[in-house]
Amino acid sequence: MNFEAVKAIYAFEMARMRRTMLQSVVSPVLSTSLYFVVFGAAIGSRIEEVNGVPYGSFIVPGLMMLTLLQNSISNASFGIYFPKFIGTIYEVLSAPVSFVEILLGYVGAAATKSIILGAIILATAHLFVPIEIKHPFWMLFFLVLTAVTFSLFGFIIGIWADNFEKLQLIPLLVVTPLVFLGGSFYSVEMLPEFWQTVTYFNPVLYLISGFRWSFYETADVSPVISIAMITLFLAFCLGLVWWIFKTGYRLKA
Repeated sequence: MNFEAVKAIYAFEMARMRRTMLQSVVSPVLSTSLYFVVFGAAIGSRIEEVNGVPYGSFIVPGLMMLTLLQNSISNASFGIYFPKFIGTIYEVLSAPVSFVEILLGYVGAAATKSIILGAIILATAHLFVPIEIKHPFWMLFFLVLTAVTFSLFGFIIGIWADNFEKLQLIPLLVVTPLVFLGGSFYSVEMLPEFWQTVTYFNPVLYLISGFRWSFYETADVSPVISIAMITLFLAFCLGLVWWIFKTGYRLKA
C-alpha cells in the first residue's frame, strides 16, 4: 500500500475545500439555517411535537442527512470528474498508484469533508433548537457510514459522467427528491396508509430513520433494518467500483 500516494491525493482534495470555503461550508450552513427558519419557525409553530420530540429538534437529523448526502456525492463526483475533464487524470494513472489507493484518496477526502460539514450543521442547529443525542456512538456510526457510502456513490457518478450536466443529473433529480420524501421533515405515521407503503420503498427513509433514532430513540423503522440497508448499499457500491476498476470503464475519458 502506497500511503504517500493516498496522502497526496487526500491532501490535494482537502486543500480544494480550503480554497472554496464559501461554496463548501458557508453556503450549506446558510441553506440549513434557512430551513430552520422556514420549517422550524413557520411549520413548527403549527406542529408542536412529532413522536414526543419538538418539531424543530425533530427535523435536525433530516437536515443533517440532506446536507450529508448532497455534499458526499458532489465532493466525490467532482473530485474524480474534474481531473478527467482537464486531462490531469493521466498523471495519476501513470504514477505508481493502484486503483485502491486512488479510491482511498478521493473517497476518503470527500467523506471527511462531509463529516466536517455535518458537525458544523449540528453545531449550527444548537443555535436554533435544543438537541439531545441519546446514542452518540450510533450517531457517529450512521454519520461516517453514510458519508463513506455516498462518497463512493458520488465517485461512481463522477466516473460515469462525461459532461457537467450528467454530473448533476442523479443528485438533483433522484437523490434530493428521495431525501425530501424520506421523512426528513415528517414522520411516516403522519401520512395516509397508501403513501406510508410507498415511502417504505424509499431507501433514504432507512438512513434518516436510523440517524434520528440515534438522537431521540424514535424511528419509523427498526435501526437494525436501517443498518442493514446502508450496509447493503455500501456493498453494492464497492462491487460496482471494483467492476469499474477491473474494466477501466470511462476512467481515462
